[in-house]
Amino acid sequence: MAPSEPRNAKSGSASASVNTELRFTVDGVAMVRLLGPEDRYLSTIEAAYPKVDVHVRGNDVTLSGSADEVAAVRRLIEELQLALGAGHDLGEIEIATSARMLAADSSLSPSAQLGAPILTARNKSIRAKSIGQKDYVDAIDDNTIVFGIGPAGTGKTYLAMAKAVRALQNKEVERIILTRPAVEAGERLGFLPGTLTDKIDPYLRPLYDALGEMLDPELIPKLLAAGTIEVAPLAYMRGRTLNASFVVLDEAQNTTPEQMKMFLTRLGFGSKMVITGDVTQIDLPAGTSGLKLVTRVLDGIDDIHFAYLTSADVVRHSLVGRIVDAYTEYDAHKQALRQESAEAREFATRGPQRTSASGRNPKRSSS
Repeated sequence: MAPSEPRNAKSGSASASVNTELRFTVDGVAMVRLLGPEDRYLSTIEAAYPKVDVHVRGNDVTLSGSADEVAAVRRLIEELQLALGAGHDLGEIEIATSARMLAADSSLSPSAQLGAPILTARNKSIRAKSIGQKDYVDAIDDNTIVFGIGPAGTGKTYLAMAKAVRALQNKEVERIILTRPAVEAGERLGFLPGTLTDKIDPYLRPLYDALGEMLDPELIPKLLAAGTIEVAPLAYMRGRTLNASFVVLDEAQNTTPEQMKMFLTRLGFGSKMVITGDVTQIDLPAGTSGLKLVTRVLDGIDDIHFAYLTSADVVRHSLVGRIVDAYTEYDAHKQALRQESAEAREFATRGPQRTSASGRNPKRSSS
């Protein structure tokens, strides 16, 4: 619970910023869900708006702070109540995401923007949890080929697989095909010990794990045995035509341009493809990433959509978003240093060769 003594009273200058106080009541059941286990959700709200004091006593909430900040917190709580009323699952991620959405555009309604669940499985709902994710999911509905590009933890593959399972359940497709490049073994798996399944399993395990969260574990082996769901390395896609299928290519940043072209040309009638990857985590030993190249080659083609997610769409631990931002900043700084170094080398190379306005080398004396 919030401390009984206002935090701004601890700093004399901050107390001057308090110019409004707002009291309102929240329904008892909704209040319990808003507070969360050990008041963790309340702490998330306070962290999003550190200049507002939030006090809860029973079902009564008191907000103290500047008028704008207090209004923002009141609006957030209203949106969270609407989300609970619509049957949305509420967690720290949803609260932080809703706060970011309202901070970016106060006219948005997070409870309406995030919409209905994509899939309800094993007593939990899978839905978009940010505007970027919502746009990505909508793009999958509206396009035949969608590229989901973004950092780790943005739900690129998870949401694509949820859409695939939903499409199979709705009989929109006849099968699901999940694939990814086995780059560590160069897709030459013959020298590895064990059966074929043993060889490729480590590379495909993340896809199996996601399936296990969306389908009954007892049903998955039957669907795999029947070929309704296929999980295979990218090399196994060569020479095939994939009709009436929902195809997901994961870790696409580790495809070569030739592999990406091969995969995209497998598209058959009645099929949909989703390609996901993170261009900052390329494991290829050398050469150009097929994912990087395809953003230039296919940009602007109808029925192909590129969805770019950012650290604002990260739905893992809050530290993941900060880690992504830190690495992005580091990479940008490193790129700037490389650019400066290249310019310095070019200046050093070209400097002695400069000529005067008359076109003659100024160092050469005239006779």
